[in-house]
Amino acid sequence: MKKIISLLVVSLLLFGCGANTAKNAVETYLKKYKTLDSEVLVDLESTIEKENLNDHQSEAYRDILKKQYQDLSYEITEEEYDEDVSYVSVKIEVYDLYKAQENASYYLQNNPNEFNDENGEYSVDKFLDYKLEQMKNMTDRVEYTLTFTVTKEDDKYVVSQPTENDLKKIHGVYNYDLD
Repeated sequence: MKKIISLLVVSLLLFGCGANTAKNAVETYLKKYKTLDSEVLVDLESTIEKENLNDHQSEAYRDILKKQYQDLSYEITEEEYDEDVSYVSVKIEVYDLYKAQENASYYLQNNPNEFNDENGEYSVDKFLDYKLEQMKNMTDRVEYTLTFTVTKEDDKYVVSQPTENDLKKIHGVYNYDLD
């Protein structure tokens, strides 16, 4: 009898943990960020390419976002199923890189001469270096609630592409002052 119960428990652990649910699909999606999955790194590169950064700045921004992804924390708070579409609410916590950017802009406004080059002209590169340093050193965190749309395709749950604002929240650069 003990062998049968043990076999049943092992079977439930093996098959139950891998249950195909919308929640598991979202967990897998977020774990890809935390583990710096190759798909996430490809998206990371396209995010960096959109910025006007030199090679050194691109490398710094890459490191900032990798740290952001690895230190992302999340808690799934709700699952709602509606036939083949599900909605999974997740509370995430990330570094407040938006605050770092705002603080850097404020500092620029109050200390513009610190970002002048040797000719006394404003240097965008000096400011970007400063802003990236502020982002790198940010320890304050911000919490957001995201709702992922998950569709069932061929008996498998697939996370739909998050909105641009949700991606900004994952990156920690979402302008929450607009809310």
